[in-house]
Amino acid sequence: MVPVSRLRWLLIVLVALSACSNLGVPSATLTPTVAPTPTATPSPTPEPAVDAFTMNQKLARTVNIGNALEAPTEGEWGVTIKDEYFPIIHEAGFTAVRLPVRWSAHALKEAPYTIDPAFFERVDHVVKQALSQGLTVIVNVHHYEEMALDAKGHQARFVAIWQQIAEHYKYYPNGLLFEPMNEPNGAVVASVWNKLLEATLPVIRSTNPTRNIVIGPADWNDLRGLDELVLPADDQHIIVTFHYYQPFQFTHQAAEWVQGSASWLGTEWKATSAEKQSVQYDFKIVATWAKQNHRPIFLGEFGAYSKADMDSRARWTSFIAREAEKQGFSWSHWEFCSGFGVYDPNNNKWIEPLLKALIPNSP
Repeated sequence: MVPVSRLRWLLIVLVALSACSNLGVPSATLTPTVAPTPTATPSPTPEPAVDAFTMNQKLARTVNIGNALEAPTEGEWGVTIKDEYFPIIHEAGFTAVRLPVRWSAHALKEAPYTIDPAFFERVDHVVKQALSQGLTVIVNVHHYEEMALDAKGHQARFVAIWQQIAEHYKYYPNGLLFEPMNEPNGAVVASVWNKLLEATLPVIRSTNPTRNIVIGPADWNDLRGLDELVLPADDQHIIVTFHYYQPFQFTHQAAEWVQGSASWLGTEWKATSAEKQSVQYDFKIVATWAKQNHRPIFLGEFGAYSKADMDSRARWTSFIAREAEKQGFSWSHWEFCSGFGVYDPNNNKWIEPLLKALIPNSP
């Protein structure tokens, strides 16, 4: 999950990867679309297409169900998804969930790269549980770590995996979105990522011509990679995403997977003018790009690790969410119930300062 700048990537590249808009006029607040509860039942009868800007409104307040299905096996990283989570998420005021999935751990290594049917059934169950609560769902490819080492050698497998996912979900309601890859990095540099999208998107579109797809830039979905991202101009069902964890020394202090981060322990975020202006400057870059390219924006991940003090976490989380909304971005907090989590699964209760930071009017 670790999104980093180019400089930081050079510092931690040898460390194992971790779990890591209605765009209008800047300062316009994104208002979630109020819509009937979508069906969770696949149907061959096509639904009316929903454009990317309208769908992005349904992502207004999203939470990542992290450290579960993107672990090598579910539960290995301490999170097993329970059916009860989805009404809890819905009742708190969230509008969507992002579901990181490590498909590469459940597909054959050789052609035809078949995905394990039992794993498909598990993902189906989770998707249906979320849809049944009126939540929009994003399913992605997460932690395909082999791609970061040998993108060319894994391109055929990557495309085949997406061909199967797209075929499998082609009759699902349009409340299900696809995200081809979380945080392209390593060997998947911008030029490689663009070519990979060029190969993959037509495969997805052959069975899902109007399903909305979430796509971010290379370099860990860093906002400064947006200018290098090439998207098909005629595809109006694309939502562009970026991830934001700045300042990294604050959000990842004492994170066990980040080399040297123990020395950052105790870093506070006090919402000083300089701290706030840094975030505003970055978000303005994204807003300007989005306006120029007429694309809605989804802030797909942001969060502060639990080793930071709670007051700072709440201040930072609230500021990021409100600034995203001011720019017309939908957002998704990383994550639900693990190291960055907003929910305590051991005591079955929300972590109130973080929940209120995200959704001030939550019940």
